[in-house]
Amino acid sequence: MSLYAWLMLASLLGPFFLSFDKKVAYFRWWPALFAGITINLILFVLWDSWFTKTGVWSFNSRYVWNARLLELPIEEWSFFIVVPYASIFIYACTKAYFKDTWWQNKVRLLNYTFIFWSLLVIIIFHDKTYTLVNFSLALIILLIQQFYVKGSYMGYFWMAYFIHLIPFFIVNGILTGAATPEPVVLYNPDEIIGVRLYTIPIEDSVYALTCLLLPITVLEAIRKKWNK
Repeated sequence: MSLYAWLMLASLLGPFFLSFDKKVAYFRWWPALFAGITINLILFVLWDSWFTKTGVWSFNSRYVWNARLLELPIEEWSFFIVVPYASIFIYACTKAYFKDTWWQNKVRLLNYTFIFWSLLVIIIFHDKTYTLVNFSLALIILLIQQFYVKGSYMGYFWMAYFIHLIPFFIVNGILTGAATPEPVVLYNPDEIIGVRLYTIPIEDSVYALTCLLLPITVLEAIRKKWNK
């Protein structure tokens, strides 16, 4: 298998087998979870395919299979299933094992901080395609949450977001060259700000936010409807 495929398999195994933990019971989330992941998959595959076609980024053939679908390696398709599945598992664990009291009191502050940061970056770096699209999507989903959805779960979301950055950065670090002679994913330097957290473009921390919050918003809406 390719390095990228091994990385996705390793990322999936732990959360999958722990899905049957009695306290978390993540497997009971699956119908709503996969609805959220599917919407996430459609959005990000379209985005990713466009970025690949226009040269915003590319994939190192040394570390991925040759098979392509909509310009994307098969491993990249799996990313949009595996990473949300594993990331939302962390969210499910926070809900099962922790209280969100401290985080719930910080939701408004965190929402507005990231909204302001997104607006500022969009204004300053609007000529950078990945930066612009990435921060724009994050801004939209945060505005929807703050002023329309107002999800009571946002305290747990923020807790999970900051926790999941640890494994997310490990996986993304490998993809961006932290453990290999060359990156698996090569970013066009003209389309990003250029600030990196070791090897990872800072934009990816906001990408991680959208990739987590969008499916959570969908699955929580579905679960709320089913529980009525």
